[in-house]
Amino acid sequence: MPGHCRLPPPGGIRPGRGWWRLLTGRLCWSLQRPRRQAVERDESEIARWVAKEWPRIKRGR
Repeated sequence: MPGHCRLPPPGGIRPGRGWWRLLTGRLCWSLQRPRRQAVERDESEIARWVAKEWPRIKRGR
């Protein structure tokens, strides 16, 4: 379709090249996402659940 039109970006203006430098440099953003983990995470309870409960649940299928 040769005559197709593109919609403008939200807000009507397209951000310039300097926006990435602003985010990464001046605002200290990065591409890395924080690791989400519960503060009250109990590794021993997780190991017990995987050893005892998970096989019982898996067998039920």
